[in-house]
Amino acid sequence: MPKPVLRHVMATSLAAVGTLALSLTGAPAQAATPLDYAALGDSYSAGSGVLPVDLSNLLCLRSTANYPHVIASRTGAHLKDVTCGAAQTKDFTQAQYPGTAPQVNALDAGTDLVTLTIGGNDNGTFINAVTACAAAGVLSGGQGSPCKDANGTKFDDQIDASTYPALRAALGSVRAKAPNARVAVLGYPWITPATADPSCFAKLPVASGDVPYLRAIQTHLNAVVRRAAEESGATYVDFGRVSDGHDACKPVGTRWIEPLLFGSSVVPVHPNALGERRMAERTMNVLGLG
Repeated sequence: MPKPVLRHVMATSLAAVGTLALSLTGAPAQAATPLDYAALGDSYSAGSGVLPVDLSNLLCLRSTANYPHVIASRTGAHLKDVTCGAAQTKDFTQAQYPGTAPQVNALDAGTDLVTLTIGGNDNGTFINAVTACAAAGVLSGGQGSPCKDANGTKFDDQIDASTYPALRAALGSVRAKAPNARVAVLGYPWITPATADPSCFAKLPVASGDVPYLRAIQTHLNAVVRRAAEESGATYVDFGRVSDGHDACKPVGTRWIEPLLFGSSVVPVHPNALGERRMAERTMNVLGLG
């Protein structure tokens, strides 16, 4: 066979083999464009107290092991993390500290994914309820429900009157800045067990009757967060069932939230590293992220 003809036959054969290989295996995989991911929110999003610390903004007590970083590392997303400890809903649209931009400034029309926890600091709900009940618990020796007796529906009333409309406004600002993004609003994992655990009093000195009182306040807050999220078109990530049995009264390695006293974090009553990982995993599962 003449050489030019032979070369033509070989080239044709190789092309046919290549076509057959592609038909069997599919076209060569193209590198997926990383998600443009922005993380907003308060200390539960920031991972305040979890090491290592993000040195880019020490005022925000942000961790590089918080749930946004876990999500980004597992999905390959391009993360812009503006979470900040002590953030309230108002800090989405105004500067929380001098030199710290409003959180929604991290968003634009190209943002693909937004995650956040927010609302627990509005009205000082978490810190005021926990500290009030802990102080009352110490004075009562852990007996009765002195915090509930003194405060009644005060915290719940504030959640309905102030936190809910503030959540609606904050989530509206997120949608306005990132109209094409998928927005995930996380609930807060359980801080207390459903009923009192006498062995926990040294770590979480809340009277036996006030343990379910605090739990009910958190249940109410989560319900309001969920309502605001769904009304804004966001996805709510529910931790009610998955975080049960991982509250601040549980031992190291089981608890997701650190206790008020004798915990392993400098920021008590907040998620530890395990809690941040579990928050990330639950969020990824709900969103269907790899």
